[in-house]
Amino acid sequence: MATGSKVDVRRGEVARVDFGGCVLWGDDGFLLRATVRGRLMGPRKSLGNAVVVGDFVGYQVVERTTRPGAMPESAFEEAVVVDVERRRNVFSRRAAGRVPVEQVMAANLDQVIVVASYADPPFRHGFADRVLAQAERAGIAARLVLNKIDLADDREGSARAILEAYAAVGYATHAVCARAGEGVSELAGACDGRRSLFVGHSGVGKSTLLNTMVPGLDLLVGQVNQKTGKGRHTTTAACLVRPAPGFELIDTPGMRAFGLWGISPRDLEEAYRELRPHRGACRFGDCAHVQEPGCAVRAAVEAGEIPKARYESFLKLRDELAREVAAEATRLKGTP
Repeated sequence: MATGSKVDVRRGEVARVDFGGCVLWGDDGFLLRATVRGRLMGPRKSLGNAVVVGDFVGYQVVERTTRPGAMPESAFEEAVVVDVERRRNVFSRRAAGRVPVEQVMAANLDQVIVVASYADPPFRHGFADRVLAQAERAGIAARLVLNKIDLADDREGSARAILEAYAAVGYATHAVCARAGEGVSELAGACDGRRSLFVGHSGVGKSTLLNTMVPGLDLLVGQVNQKTGKGRHTTTAACLVRPAPGFELIDTPGMRAFGLWGISPRDLEEAYRELRPHRGACRFGDCAHVQEPGCAVRAAVEAGEIPKARYESFLKLRDELAREVAAEATRLKGTP
């Protein structure tokens, strides 16, 4: 029968969450596998969002021996998470599926970095604007990185135009070519001393970018993943690594889509920072900013104060949110 003893509660950080447990950065800087005390998981006894990457937790180390007289090397350390500290912020998205469910991607962030590509796949305002809107909703600073600028025929024109549209509304932007290392050191400098969450559409070259920025990152991710028993060196779930003191990076799997969470069609205006100064100046209080007379937002678009592409993505995303609200109302109406 296994025997064990517990020590005082220590402070750690969640590096990865897996089915039934998580991987922690311990107070000694080493990784260890941990289970989560049942009372933290709620009535369904599911991790859900109870413990997420980036959480600061209290844990106890339990040393167990498999059987009396076993060889010393058969003993292993296992931690139990007993407490989760109050989160400074969370970055969430709507989980895939018909029923709206929040998926907290990470907590206690300093910044969210949206990685996009100029081409292959082509830049998509919709994806970038969704992530930026969610960051605004969470009160987290955000940056936009445009990778593969070497694929632009007119680099000084088309690629720069994309970045200038976002820089004009106050976002920090970076033009990079991950394969050639162009612009990567500047991005690394912007991450130094911060905890950064990297989010990108599938195929934009995020993994190449991160491995260029942090040589050996795949090995660091592999060390965390090995603690789950899978031994993979690819990012299959959000993973927090520490390339250097004070430099924390959270890598996430490439995404096909990004659904907003906690933002209503009306709230979306607040999540587009360039709309805020104008929306109160419209002639009508319920102005939809489409074709109403005296619309200050449309006037700002025509004057070049609001990028047209951002305005169009706002309208498209607001319509999408309205459809989601209607679909959920229909679903609830049909629920016994």
